[in-house]
Amino acid sequence: MQAKHLIVAALVGLVILLGFNMINSSRHEKARAAMTESAASEAAARTDSTATSANDNNDDSIASKPLGEQPKAILDDATQKIDQVQAVEAKRLEQMDNDVQ
Repeated sequence: MQAKHLIVAALVGLVILLGFNMINSSRHEKARAAMTESAASEAAARTDSTATSANDNNDDSIASKPLGEQPKAILDDATQKIDQVQAVEAKRLEQMDNDVQ
């Protein structure tokens, strides 16, 4: 086989592989977008409406603060949420201890 024929065959193979890659990646993107949308809708369904309204209020209050105080406000908000979760866990542990006894 001549060198010209090998070069042409290689170029044709590259074009075919490029086309296959483009088609395959677009299908993969569509599948990924569908999975992302379904996961987002499930997460939205699970969230409690009162929790989201409380988060919206906290986000608004943080955004209304001056830029120098926003990092502290974010940390304070996160600390408050962690404290709330730890209090709920402590209550659950007490209930489990009472159920065991």
